[in-house]
Amino acid sequence: MQIEVAGNPVELAEGASCADALQKGLSKKQFKMVVAAKCEDTILDMSTAVPTPCTTIEPVFADSEEGLGVIRHSAAHLMAEAVKKLFPTAKVTIGPAIQDGFYYDFDYERPFTPEDLEAIEKEMLSSVGANKDFVRSTMSKDEAKKLFSDMGEDYKPEIMDDLGVDEFSIYTQGDFADLCRGPHVARTGMIKAFKLLSVAGAYWRGDEKNKQLQRIYGTAWQDPKALKKYLHRLEEAKKRDHRKLGKQLDLFSFNDEVGPGMSLWHPKGMLLRAILEDFERKEHLKRGYDLVQGPLILKREMWEKSGHYENYRENMYFTEIDDQAYGIKPMNCLAHMIIYKRKTMSYRDLPQRYFELGVVHRHEKSGVLHGLMRVRTFTQDDAHLICRPDQISKEIIDLIKFYQDIYSLFDYEFDVELSTRPEKSIGSDEDWEVATEALREALNESGMEYAINEGDGAFYGPKIDFHLRDSIGRSWQCGTIQVDFTLPERFDIVYVGEDGEKHRPVMIHRAMLGSIERFIGVLTEHCAGAYPVWLAPVQARLLNVTDAQLDFVNEAKTLFASKGIRIEADTRNEKLGYKIREAQVEKIPYMLVIGDKEVEAGCVNIRSRDGEDPGLVSLEEAVQLILDAAKAPFETGGMSYSF
Repeated sequence: MQIEVAGNPVELAEGASCADALQKGLSKKQFKMVVAAKCEDTILDMSTAVPTPCTTIEPVFADSEEGLGVIRHSAAHLMAEAVKKLFPTAKVTIGPAIQDGFYYDFDYERPFTPEDLEAIEKEMLSSVGANKDFVRSTMSKDEAKKLFSDMGEDYKPEIMDDLGVDEFSIYTQGDFADLCRGPHVARTGMIKAFKLLSVAGAYWRGDEKNKQLQRIYGTAWQDPKALKKYLHRLEEAKKRDHRKLGKQLDLFSFNDEVGPGMSLWHPKGMLLRAILEDFERKEHLKRGYDLVQGPLILKREMWEKSGHYENYRENMYFTEIDDQAYGIKPMNCLAHMIIYKRKTMSYRDLPQRYFELGVVHRHEKSGVLHGLMRVRTFTQDDAHLICRPDQISKEIIDLIKFYQDIYSLFDYEFDVELSTRPEKSIGSDEDWEVATEALREALNESGMEYAINEGDGAFYGPKIDFHLRDSIGRSWQCGTIQVDFTLPERFDIVYVGEDGEKHRPVMIHRAMLGSIERFIGVLTEHCAGAYPVWLAPVQARLLNVTDAQLDFVNEAKTLFASKGIRIEADTRNEKLGYKIREAQVEKIPYMLVIGDKEVEAGCVNIRSRDGEDPGLVSLEEAVQLILDAAKAPFETGGMSYSF
C-alpha cells in the first residue's frame, strides 16, 4: 500500500508498523528524534500497524508539545515501575502527563521521603539503561480485572468499572504492567532527561471523603539541555514565589484562625491594591463604563433561575436569613441584570457597560488552594456589557484592544484561546453557534492568533481566555470574554427597538485582570516584587546618616509627599549600609541618602534599585525624576494616568 509520510510518498507492505513508515519517509537524523506517529488527530505507538484507512502518517518529534506529552507519560510509567520494585506494597492508581511534567498517585503506608525520591530516580535510570520495550496488549474487562486483582492493585478494577467499556489496553515494560490508553515511547532508553521534584497529598478521585494518597511529581524533557533549562526556571520561580515575597515585602498573609484561602492585606499590600483598583476604575470610566455594585448575597431563587444552582452549586456557599435561603455570590452578573432592569432601555441606550470590583466567594477544595493564585474569597474586576446583537462584534474588538493596552503596560505578552460549548451547559444550539462565531470573527478581525479549546466554555456561553506569559516563560490565565444569550432570556431583560417592539439583548461577561488577588500574585512573580514605579506602594525612602539630618529629612519628606510621591523615612539609629540593604530587600525603587554634605547642598543622593544612580541632585530634581519614572510606561504605551 502507498502512504504519505511527512509529504513523501512511501510504499509499505500490509501490516507495516508506523515505525516502518516513518523510517522510509524521514532521514536517519529526523527519525532519531521521533517518539510517536500521528494519523489524522490520533497519536499512535511506533509499533502500531498503520491503521486502515490512513493516507498520511506524520512524525511526532520529541521536542514538540505532543512528543513531550508522550515522553512524560512514559516517564510516569517508568517511575511507577521503580516505586513498585522498591516499595512492593505500594498500590498504583493514576499517572498522567501534565504541563511540564507528570505525576503518579500511590497508596502507601508511610510518606515518601526525599531519600526515597533519590532511590526511585536511581532505579528509573537503571531501567533506562536496560532499554526495555513498552509493549501494548489488549484484554477483556474480566481478564484485566483478574490481572490487577491478582497483583493486589485494588484501584484498577474501580477505574475499569467507571470507564464503561469491555476491552482495555495494558502497557508493560519489564515486569511492570498498568492499565493505560497510551501511547508511549518505543523503549525506556528513549527517556533521556527527567527529574523527580516533590511529593504531595492527593485524595483519591479528588474527593476529600476518599483516602489520601501520595502524589509524586516529576518532569521529563527531550534532552538534558532542556531539562537543565527547566530546572533553572524552577529555581528562579522559587525566588519569585509571591508567598515568600508577600511576607518579605509585608504585603499580605494567610492565617488558619481566619480560614484557608482567605487573604489578609497589610497596609502596604492594601495600598498596592488601592492604586491598582483606582487605575482600573479610571480606565473604565474613560471607556464609557458605569460603576455599579451589587450585594454580597442574593436569594437562592435567583441562582436557580440563572442556572448557577444546578450547574455551579458545588462551588457556592449558602446561608439562611428569616427562613429564606441565600447564595453568597461567586460572580456579579445577576445583580448587574437587575440594575439593567431598573428602567426601560431603548436601542439608543445600548450598550450598557457596568463595571464592578466585586468581592466573590467560591468553594475551592483545600487541596488546590495556593497563595493568592487560588483562593476562596477574591475581588473580580468584573464587567457586563449588555448590547444589541449587531453591536457584539464591535464591543468584543474594543475589549481586545483594551486588554492589549493594559497587558502591555505591565510588560506582558499573551496567548489567546477560544473555548467552545462544554458538555454541562444551558441554552440553544443556535445561540451557542451565534455566540461562538461572534467571538471568532472578532478575534480574526483583530488579527489575533488563537487556539481552539474544545468544550471548555462557561456553562452559559463560549469564551475567549487570555493567558499571560511572565518574565520566566510561565503562562497564567487571567482575562476572559464570554458571550451569553441565555441569562438575558432567563431574566427577561429587553430593550425597545426602532420598531417600538421589545427585543432581547446579549450580555458579554468579561474580566480583564481576572481576580485582583491572582493578578497581584502573578505580577509579583513576574517582576520579582520590584513593582513598576507608578504601582509601588513605597516609591522612595529617605535614609539619614545621623540624627543631625533629621530636620532636613522631615522637610524633604513633606515636599515629596506634597507632590504625590509615596515616601517613607528610615531614621532609625542604624548604620547606613544596613538601611540601604533593607530598602533593597524591600524592592524600594529609590533610596534617597541624606548626610551632612547633602544637607549643606540642599540635595539628596539618589540610589535606584536597578543600579542606575543619578547621584547628588536637588530636591526638585529628585521629585521630577521619580514622577517621570512613574509616568514613563503610560507615555510609551500611549495612555495617560493622573497620579
